Amino acid sequence: MSEKVEKSGFKIETSALRSYTMLGALILIWLFFHWQTGGTFLSSGNLSNLMLQTSVTGILAVGMLMLIIAGQIDLSVGSVLALAGGVAAIALTNWGYGLPIAIILAIAVGVFIGLIHGTLNAYGKIPAFIVTLGGLLAWRGAIKGVSRSETVSVADPTFKMFGQGNLTIGSGWFLAGIAILALLFLAYQRAKSQKEYGLGEADYKAELLKSILPILGIIGFTFAMNSSNGIPLPVLIFAIVAIFGAFITNSTTFGRYLYAIGGNTDAARLSGIDTKLNILKVYMLLGVLTGIAAIVFTARQGSATPDAGTLKELEAIAACVIGGASLMGGRGTVFGACLGALIMASLDNGMSLLNIRDFVQEIVKGTILVAAVGVDMIGRKS
Repeated sequence: MSEKVEKSGFKIETSALRSYTMLGALILIWLFFHWQTGGTFLSSGNLSNLMLQTSVTGILAVGMLMLIIAGQIDLSVGSVLALAGGVAAIALTNWGYGLPIAIILAIAVGVFIGLIHGTLNAYGKIPAFIVTLGGLLAWRGAIKGVSRSETVSVADPTFKMFGQGNLTIGSGWFLAGIAILALLFLAYQRAKSQKEYGLGEADYKAELLKSILPILGIIGFTFAMNSSNGIPLPVLIFAIVAIFGAFITNSTTFGRYLYAIGGNTDAARLSGIDTKLNILKVYMLLGVLTGIAAIVFTARQGSATPDAGTLKELEAIAACVIGGASLMGGRGTVFGACLGALIMASLDNGMSLLNIRDFVQEIVKGTILVAAVGVDMIGRKS
């Protein structure tokens, strides 16, 4: 029994160490680019742009993480994003539908494609790599056919708000206050649960100290965003998706099943878990989040293009891997995936500010991805 506890504790410590290491790496990246850009990188205006750049990849990374945890992969989310966003734009511009219908159609496209991929993989036993690689080509061809390979502009100002809007300063601080109260409540609940489950006396002071860093982060983030134009609406959507993803993976039976399936599919099946149904569900959930990302991306661009979302699938996968997820399944956190997305966006943003040529940026990002996977493999051997 003690051995199991020790192993569990080791895993928790390792996960925490990985998170702190990534935070340290992010801080170093920020300080380096801030120094190299003469103070431009950490200005409130650029931080707002940085968070906007992170939002779409971050939303996709949350869904991709849950899929990777279950030992699956999806190479088609970039093409699905283009198709879902294109359908929403065409519904608004060409078909004369209102905003609610356009949003529903975008999400429905993602869910339907997730249903197809999940069915072929879970019940048809076709490997996820092959199914989604085919989807990458098929759905890209579909948006080219639907849009006739033309750019579809969106004039609806309300739709554009999803990608270009900002909260008022008062609204931003109000939401920050709610988030801080929620953190304090969760800290109280953790300390209370410790006593209720017989794990020792309730240590309210320790839990409060753990909450100080996240609270300072919320205050600093809100101040920085409000110093520009307010919290961007896409960033708020990303934050809501991240909270939802963290709740699913940490506090639901479905989330526990995903870890079990990714850790050992046969053992999960023999223990009574319906592995096929849960894999189908996670593909459909990724479809929902891809539809949301498509709305944000299309609204931010103000138009839908046949080549929208190109390589977004690789950015989402890279964010998950850099964030500590294992491509073998069974390991990863939403926080890590979001942090990985922010690191990727920071590299993009910083290198663009320094006018580094595109091919060098791609080499740097590719090298970092391979290094992240190498570190993961070394950790597994250890």
